Amino acid sequence: MSAPVDDLPAVASVLAVCAHPDDESFGLGAVLTRFTGAGATVSMLCLTHGEASTLGRTDRPLGEVRREELTAAAAVLGVDRVELLDYPDGGLDHVEPGRLARDVARAAREVGADLLVVFDEGGITGHPDHVRATEAALEGAPLTPVLAWSLPRPVADTLNAEFGAGFVGRGADDVDLRLTVDRSVQRQAISCHASQATDNPVLARRLELQGDAESLRWLRAPATGPVREPGPGAPADVVP
Repeated sequence: MSAPVDDLPAVASVLAVCAHPDDESFGLGAVLTRFTGAGATVSMLCLTHGEASTLGRTDRPLGEVRREELTAAAAVLGVDRVELLDYPDGGLDHVEPGRLARDVARAAREVGADLLVVFDEGGITGHPDHVRATEAALEGAPLTPVLAWSLPRPVADTLNAEFGAGFVGRGADDVDLRLTVDRSVQRQAISCHASQATDNPVLARRLELQGDAESLRWLRAPATGPVREPGPGAPADVVP
């Protein structure tokens, strides 16, 4: 396999498909910033309100708080449109897959998406909701390229060793793009998610380990590219 390239695909409309508010910032933020900086229109489909999080206890319903945080963060990232659905947080694996795929198909059609951006197979953290969001993207837009944000295996291994987490990493041979990024806008977006970012040492350590680099892999490459075969078994449990 050739070495990863530091170059974005030339696209006009990107749709990010995520499971929870903050996924677009904590995970995809630096990548989406590269796309907006290149002149692409970026939209987002978020499947849940994130109401089941064990972080950020508030006097208000957490789903309402996280909806407001998402709106603020999307504005910082330059996201043109945000659609927030109300599937159960932590319960996407109990939703009929075709329903999620149809939501993706509709959203992709409405924004004229020529690229979908998702979390890697295994959901990065092993969270089943992340896994289902990526599956829905692949199923819902079968003719549209799908680009996955991934973590280098050394970063994942370090986080797992230090925090007892379940991050899924990729070796260099599985990476198609390695972008150099400026995280300043991403960090501003992250700060909008105060309920989840405050006292979050795993997030802080991950960003430190990643530095100014992001790794991406094609799950469905443009034009003639096939869908990748699923990677090694992803963790089945949700990481706390």
